[in-house]
Order: sequence, then C-alpha cells, then structure tokens
Amino acid sequence: MVGTAGTLDKRNRIALALLVSCAAAGCEAPGQEPPPGPEVVELDIAGIHQGLQNGDFTCAELVTAYLTRIEAYDRQGPALHAIVTINPQAMDRALEADERLAGSGLDPDRPLECVPMIVKDNYDTADLPTTAGSASLKGSIPPDDAFQVQRIREAGAIVLAKSHMAEFAFSAYESLGSIIPGHVRNPYDPYRVPAGSSGGTGAAVAASFGAAGLGTDTGNSIRGPSSHNALFGIRSTMGLTSRDGIVPLNLFRDIGGPMARTVEDAVRVFDVLAGPDPADEATEGFEREADYLRYLDAGPLTDFRIGVVRQLSDTETADAEISALFEAALADLGELGAVIVDPVRIEALEAERSLWCNPFRAQLEAYLESLGPDAPVTTLHDLIEGGDFHPSIRPRLETALEVEAEPEEVCTEANERAGELRAEVRGRFEDQDLDALAYPTWSNPPRLLGDLTTPDGNNSYQLSPPTGFPAVTVPMGFTPAGLPGGLQLLGNALGEGALFRISYAYEQATAHRKAPPTTPPLPR
Repeated sequence: MVGTAGTLDKRNRIALALLVSCAAAGCEAPGQEPPPGPEVVELDIAGIHQGLQNGDFTCAELVTAYLTRIEAYDRQGPALHAIVTINPQAMDRALEADERLAGSGLDPDRPLECVPMIVKDNYDTADLPTTAGSASLKGSIPPDDAFQVQRIREAGAIVLAKSHMAEFAFSAYESLGSIIPGHVRNPYDPYRVPAGSSGGTGAAVAASFGAAGLGTDTGNSIRGPSSHNALFGIRSTMGLTSRDGIVPLNLFRDIGGPMARTVEDAVRVFDVLAGPDPADEATEGFEREADYLRYLDAGPLTDFRIGVVRQLSDTETADAEISALFEAALADLGELGAVIVDPVRIEALEAERSLWCNPFRAQLEAYLESLGPDAPVTTLHDLIEGGDFHPSIRPRLETALEVEAEPEEVCTEANERAGELRAEVRGRFEDQDLDALAYPTWSNPPRLLGDLTTPDGNNSYQLSPPTGFPAVTVPMGFTPAGLPGGLQLLGNALGEGALFRISYAYEQATAHRKAPPTTPPLPR
C-alpha cells in the first residue's frame, strides 16, 4: 500500500480506512479473501519490527489486525470489557509510520516505532478522554499528555486504546468502574477477575489487543493484574519514572510502568520511560542506567543470591496449587545456578502499625485544578454530590472527604514507619548479600467475579510500595484449572537491572507464558 514515491496517496488512505471499518465489522466482499495482515497473537516488538523491515505487513495492516481482535473479543465472545476508548487517530499514526518506514526504514531513535499500545485510563492523553474509570470525569480531555505517554509517543508507539480500570484505582481485587458497565474479565477464565486496578490493561495485553501496555501501581496494580494474566510487570524504584499526568491515588506510593507478555518487551518499554522529569520532583537526583536492554541475558544465575520471604508465601490461607508453583519456581532458579537463601525474615512485616495513609482528597483536587477551566468537577465534594460513580466506592470517597489536612501532614506517621521498613529491608539485602527477595505475587488464584470474601492472597502491597524499592512479577505457570500464577521479585533501590536479569533467565528457561484460550487467532 506504499506508493513508489514512498508516500500514501489519498486513494490508499481511503482504502485503509475502509479496511479498518470493514475488518472491525467482520464483513468480506463476495469471492474475495480476507484482507492481508499479520497474525498478532503473542507477536512481540522484535517480531513487529522484523515484519515491517521484511515487508511482511505495513503498520496500517498491523493496527487493523489489533482493532479486529478488539472488535471480536472485547464486547463479544468472552466480552472482556477491557477497552474504554479506541483512538480514532490510530490509523493516521500508522499511515505516518508507514511513510517514515518507506523513506528511511526503522530509526534507532524511535525504538517503539509502530508498536500499538494499551494505556490505562488514568494516564492523561491530550487527544483522548481520561476518566480514571469514573463517569464523574466523562469527556475530560487533559491539556497535555502524561510524561510517560509523551515518551512512548516520541519513541514511535501508537496509543491504540485506553483501558478500563477499577474506579480511581481504589481496588486491587477487581476492575470495576462507572465509565462503562460491568467488570473487566480475565481472558484465562471470563468468570474470574483480572485483578485491579490495571485489570483492563492486563486483560487487553494478555488477549493480544495490543503489543504492550501501561498500568499504574499504588499497592498492587501493575503486578497484580500482570500475575493474574500471565504477564511480566514492572514497578520501578520510586523516582526512576515520572508520575506526571497520572490521576493520583496516593503520590507517596503511586508508580506508572509497563505490562507486557515478555520480559524483553517490558524492558524495551521501560528503557523508554525511565528518566527524570522536571514536572515530578520525585525524579530529581535519580539517574537511569544507559541501557536496560543489556540485562536481557539468559545465561546461568551463578552470581545471584535470592532470599525467600516465607512470611508472605507460607500463610494459613495460601492456595496449595499456587504454593506448588512457587516451590517449583524456587527449584528452577536453583537449577539456573542462583543461591536460594531460605528463609529471609523481615521483622517489620509482623508489626500491626499501618504503613498507609489517605492523601486522596488534596491530591485529586490538585489534579482537577491542573485540567483548567474545562474540568468536569473541581472538588471531591462536588464529585460526591454529583453521584456519577459506582456505588461501591462511595465509602472510600466519603472517608477521603473527611481528610482536610495537607498530604505531608496526613502521611507523616505512615511515611516514618515506611522508612523503618525500608531500612530493615535494605539491611537484609546488605547483610546477606542478596540481589532479590522472592514470594508469590498472589498466594491465591484469581477470584470469581463479584467475590470479595474468599482469601485473596495479595502480597504486592507489603514491601515494594512502602519501601520504594523496585519489584517485578514474572509468570511462574498455571494451576491445573489453567489459572495463572506470578513470581514476585523485589530488588534493592535502583536494582532493576538484577531483577531484569533474573526474570529473563527464568522466563527463557521455563517458558511458562501461553496465550489465553478464550481469545484465539481469528480466521485469516
């Protein structure tokens, strides 16, 4: 579809627009074959770029293939309800990419060229609504992109769609909001949850609605949905990535980052995201490494020591099948040469004092002010009075409304206790010469939709958010019922490289990732 002069003429643009609309509707002209294009199920970034270089498909055809899958599976079939908004400009961005590729090929300064991505709906996008899953922010168009969205776009990525989420990121357990009706469903079992709050990104990336995605994580919400959807997810060291333009839940804990089907794809995205941002003071003084991709080494792990936090893995309510996956993961890491230090005890985990606080009101209202005069609401009080939210979050909103103090005052004690935990965990890393701590991301499999009473097994909020240390989750296999489990690895501050190295070697040796059965390849 690329002309001899390397540009796309008007007729080709019209044809491509018709191709998208027809493919999405499932139509086919009598006597004609389905339109050409790639099979995108489990297609990784390297495969996208290789296919573009080889001329196997165009960027426009790639975008069409993903849009067709969204049409087939998000409101039909398993009805995942993962997508809130499809970007109407996605095809224009694809055509522009095809023009660039026809002129000069892949540009190393655009490492995400033509990579269709799913962005959680609490990231500001200047060309698409940002609602944080809430009808109270319906139609809200921010004045500019979030820093991370800006970075992926500058790297060539295409924001294909915004994903559904737990409203205002309140829930770690399910992804249910008011902007569209219904739960986000897990593609490995649509009667189960994908976790929250980034469940829409998790389900969409697992189902190959996009090549990779962006989620946010205050206590769990990158790692939990990644674990429940057999993905690799990264929560970075606090300050290594910017939170600018992300609707806040608790800026003392909030992090944004990638979710992907492979370690390599997530690291490729992370390599674009990491770095300072003048708009986020938390990033001041933090220096990123020059190249995180160098840690993608599948060699033996003989130089690594991994501690096991039995306080998180061996609980009374831990599921036996998830525990078996965890023990097998430890054995696999040992087979790869890692020294397993078992157990490593963290005394602060036994303390009954809370590490959490509630600065939501002041931080949300500061965000609403940043939207300017077109903000749908300007105060939490007005938001509650309007009633445009799911009834399940009313208690959370009303509790937050009662907090009138400034965030620093509200969170003084919690942050002091978090500092004590940080010091102890840092001491364990240093005293025992550890590179990572290991435990199940969730000690229980994904719950059934609507179940908020059975044991959940969420371990993600315990260490990484209050310490500010990085953590990843990598698939560690499936239960006999086909439900995913995730291995969580916590590193010391700025220890992302070690986590990537361990995760990549483990992923390559075990190959646990497999596509969900409810969203198979579409007929070509």
